[in-house]
Amino acid sequence: MNVPPAPATPPVPAPIRILVDGDACPVKDEIYKVAWRHEVGVVVVSNSPFRVPVHPLVRRVVVDGGFDAADDWIAAEAGATCVAITADILLADRCLKAGAVVLSPTGKPFTTSSIGGQIATRAIMADLRAGGDVIGGPAPFAKADRSRFLQALDEALVRLKRA
Repeated sequence: MNVPPAPATPPVPAPIRILVDGDACPVKDEIYKVAWRHEVGVVVVSNSPFRVPVHPLVRRVVVDGGFDAADDWIAAEAGATCVAITADILLADRCLKAGAVVLSPTGKPFTTSSIGGQIATRAIMADLRAGGDVIGGPAPFAKADRSRFLQALDEALVRLKRA
């Protein structure tokens, strides 16, 4: 007796998630609001515990105190259905290589075409600081940055949902 093969079921896509490098992220509240509107999960990863909203879409992960433990956790979880939020250029590079969409807290996207230059600039600045040069840091976080971030995150989630 020949048994017909079972119908092929399409693979279930991985859920869209937002991975947050949480220790110094100034836009966590904005992330929660956008995530709730889009019904997308948020994972806030940090080296130390802090309060996150009690909500079924929000999860807090506290990693051990290792130097790059939070970055390692985020990079391992990043993938094509993730938006990673970080100001860390090296973590952004790792997440991009994993296929994630990566945004800075100012709303500036990290891209595969721009990350090389950003890494090189970071290295030059580190060399200057190591040589004793006094150089300025990043500009203070502004209202325009918050607005740009909200728009960029919303657009990234809409694109992922369409994909």
